[in-house]
Amino acid sequence: MRTYRVAIVGTGGIAAVHAESLARTGGRAQLVAACDVDQGRLDAFAGKHDIPGTYLTLAELLAEAKPDIVHLCTPPMFHIDQAIECLEAGVHVLSEKPPALSLADFDRLEAAQAKAGAQFSCVFQHRFGDASAAAKQLIGGSDFGRPLVARCDTLWYRPDSYWDLPWRGTWNAEGGGPTMGHGIHQFDLLLYLMGPWEEVTAVAGRQARATSTEDLSAALVRFRNGAVATMINSLLSPRETSDIRIDCEFASVELSHLYGYSTDNWTVTGAPGHEGAVAAAWNGQPLERGSGHAAQFLAMYDALDAGGPLPADADSARQTLELAAAIYASAFTGQPVRRGQIVPGHPFYGGMDGDGLGTRVLDATALDRTAVDTAV
Repeated sequence: MRTYRVAIVGTGGIAAVHAESLARTGGRAQLVAACDVDQGRLDAFAGKHDIPGTYLTLAELLAEAKPDIVHLCTPPMFHIDQAIECLEAGVHVLSEKPPALSLADFDRLEAAQAKAGAQFSCVFQHRFGDASAAAKQLIGGSDFGRPLVARCDTLWYRPDSYWDLPWRGTWNAEGGGPTMGHGIHQFDLLLYLMGPWEEVTAVAGRQARATSTEDLSAALVRFRNGAVATMINSLLSPRETSDIRIDCEFASVELSHLYGYSTDNWTVTGAPGHEGAVAAAWNGQPLERGSGHAAQFLAMYDALDAGGPLPADADSARQTLELAAAIYASAFTGQPVRRGQIVPGHPFYGGMDGDGLGTRVLDATALDRTAVDTAV
């Protein structure tokens, strides 16, 4: 097994999670460099995590540190251009979510990956726990049966002060609100378990928070396999939970957690007459490792060792990003949106705001609500 030279770009809060997770990979990774535009923050981060190389620009890091993999932990608006710069230099990329602010930007990755043979992967760490792998194998099989109905809720809470950082809550810098920046982890896991989506009908609103984007979205999603799911992405929920429930023909699979899960966060229930078979199938799976960044890092190294595609690669990350775009498009146009409908020329291909339509709809809704509150 090879040890990979890793660099981290951006040394804010999520970068610490990456550094600490890299230290738990059993020597599979060597953290050789870090990059940030703030010299003081960079030096403090490098000192804390014993990183030998520090750089103020990505170009210098790529030229001098020569990493095998770059972890992008920068604000969302920088992800796509930095990913392309790394890929064109022949360096693999693991990008924090969202991978891009639009499908148009994301589709620029294809040429960059082909140019030097490097690969792109997105941090969707919930895919990588043992229980999610077991659920993916069993859903649709003979013991659990085909999936019929599901729900996927990211019910989180953020006060107004959360948006004090200037790049948060703006279409140009973050790409959207909880649909893009928070719920994307959970509905990515739903897609991983359920397979391709086909059509979405959605609403979105700015209910209470001091943000330019939505603070709530709700969607009804139909999947290629015929299953139907409801989905809520909220930053308004004082009792925070992340929940998935998938009801199959013979079993219900449920996950309730916050920010990460262990096997204990999963519940599997057999339908009447199927309890024994369902329990045996579930308990027959390896169910030890929980979700987390380290689990995804190890899966990435294994894929590179084998010369195969990276997990959570560009193709699967695009499916998740496309669902986010479709939720916004449906919410702001009032129409269902099918997979594959958002293409070049579509107003939501170039941005989740739909050329300003989202802002106009949210602003109008907020004004209407203010008028009602004043009248009352």
